[in-house]
Amino acid sequence: MEIDPKKLLYLATIIEHGSLNRAAKLLGISQPALSTSMDRLEASVGMQLLERGPNGVVTTKQGDILYCYARLIREEIQLAERDLRNILEGQAESIRIGSLPSLASRIIPLALSRWRETYQDARLQVVENAQIDLLTGLLRRDFDFVIGLTEVFDMLDGLRQRVLFRDTLCVIASPNHPLQGVTDLTWEQLVRYPWISPTSRRTHTVLDNIVRTMKVELPVQVTVCGSVSLLKSLVAETDHLALLPAHAVRTEVAEQRLLSLPFEDPALKRDIAVFFREGYEMDQPRRDLVSCVEQIGLELCHEKVSE
Repeated sequence: MEIDPKKLLYLATIIEHGSLNRAAKLLGISQPALSTSMDRLEASVGMQLLERGPNGVVTTKQGDILYCYARLIREEIQLAERDLRNILEGQAESIRIGSLPSLASRIIPLALSRWRETYQDARLQVVENAQIDLLTGLLRRDFDFVIGLTEVFDMLDGLRQRVLFRDTLCVIASPNHPLQGVTDLTWEQLVRYPWISPTSRRTHTVLDNIVRTMKVELPVQVTVCGSVSLLKSLVAETDHLALLPAHAVRTEVAEQRLLSLPFEDPALKRDIAVFFREGYEMDQPRRDLVSCVEQIGLELCHEKVSE
């Protein structure tokens, strides 16, 4: 196969606008020329990518697959244009970091506040997302570094990590949960209730990994949720249980909006690390930002990982 990247960009535009005519106008080329380009792209891969009809175009399964890669190519070009434009305009490059949602609720804000005491005018972009998306973005150079956990993911080719601190997951419930006041809880008691699990965007979730480590059964009813704020709300208003780090729910527990159940297991401890690309050298502002994250993590979690 010989795939022309320019034709992939054309394909993405057609798919997003659902019409060869609309895409041609946006791209500044004629509709027949665009149609010919798609014919040649389909011929080069030996597959039909678009189904054309009187109401527009729709993708085939093969077209959907190729569209995902076309978007990545376009985003890489946009990143390159942005960085080159910043250099031409003499703008300082933004520091771009990624964080797990469970860390973004408390540790990251406190770390950024401390870092801003020194770097008041620095440009900063922070994105919270599932770790698989963060590491993919890191490899694609969307981020300078990512703050995440070490145990669940094996996507480390081309990446390095340094452990910063260790936090502990706790089982959270509503203050009126039936297990309120129960001591010496066992996992067998906990799995009788429905659970909310943060997503990892892979075939397994964080909860799946925890129960495999504990060698116990997965709860019968599990709802996967990508938002920490929604997860907290569901737990507070229902009989669902969930796992979140203690620092992420400290305020809600103190205000009695959530309850931390008395359940402990070594598998609930997790190492938090900074991930960066092989060969990447941080400048002083970036090193100081990582240091602030480490300091806040150690202060809130009180656990330094042994070297």
